[in-house]
Amino acid sequence: MRWVRLVKKAKKGDKEALLHLVLSEKNAYYRLAYSYMGNANDAMDAMEDMIVKVYENIGKLQDDPAFYSWSKTILANSCKRMLDKQSKLILVDDWQPEHERIDDPATRDPYKTSDGQLDMQSLLLQVNEHQREAIRLKYVHDFDYQTIADVTNVPVGTVKSRIFQGLKKLREYCKGGGIDG
Repeated sequence: MRWVRLVKKAKKGDKEALLHLVLSEKNAYYRLAYSYMGNANDAMDAMEDMIVKVYENIGKLQDDPAFYSWSKTILANSCKRMLDKQSKLILVDDWQPEHERIDDPATRDPYKTSDGQLDMQSLLLQVNEHQREAIRLKYVHDFDYQTIADVTNVPVGTVKSRIFQGLKKLREYCKGGGIDG
C-alpha cells in the first residue's frame, strides 16, 4: 500500500504527495462529482473545492487507509453544498414561462432518450433524493455499502434500506406502466 505512505507524507505537509494521491484517482473523483453536478464545469469546481478542503483538513484524518473514502465524502459534500447554492438561484437567462417551453412532455416519453434508450437520470427521479444518491453510488460508482455509509453519513443498514426500497419502487414503477418495457 504505497499510497498509505503518501497519506502520511501529505499529513506532514508534503504537497506533492497529496497531489499524487488526488491525481491517481482523478477519474473516480470526476465521475463522482459529475454524477452529482450533471455537467463538467460544475464537477471540476467541486473537485477544486474538495482538493482545498482535503489540503486544509488532512491533519484531521485519523485512519490513513481511509483517505479515499474520506476524500470522496468531502467531494460529495462539496457537490451537495454547490447544488444547494444553485437551487437558490434563478438565472433570468434560463427562465422561460411554461407556455413558451419547446419541450412538451405530452409529446415525448420522458424516460427514453432520442434513440429510444432508457434515460436513467429521468427514471431515478421516481425515487427520493436519498434513494437516488445511494443507488448511484452503488451501481454507477461501484462503492461498497460502508463507503456509501461514510459518504452519506448514515449507518450501513440505512444505505441498504435506501437501495432496496429505491430499487423496489423503480421495479413497481416499470411494471405499473410508467414506462414501456
